Amino acid sequence: MACVHVPDEAAVPQTSAGCQDCLAAGERRWVHLRLCLTCGHVGCCDSSPRRHASAHHADTGHPVMRSLEPGESWRWCFVDDRLV
Repeated sequence: MACVHVPDEAAVPQTSAGCQDCLAAGERRWVHLRLCLTCGHVGCCDSSPRRHASAHHADTGHPVMRSLEPGESWRWCFVDDRLV
């Protein structure tokens, strides 16, 4: 069954500089970046110290993130807890 949480059109990244929350806090320590497909927020992955992508989902309820890493196009649905 297809995930119903994937938006028809993906949001444009709000920044290309890195994790928005890390940058706002003056930090530059993240592992990989994730893009919220709902609003374009760029956050760091769960392997990063602050886990801002997951925190963004917890704060907003936006369901799907995709990898912003070169060569990767996978998406993760937090609601369904699976790749989509």
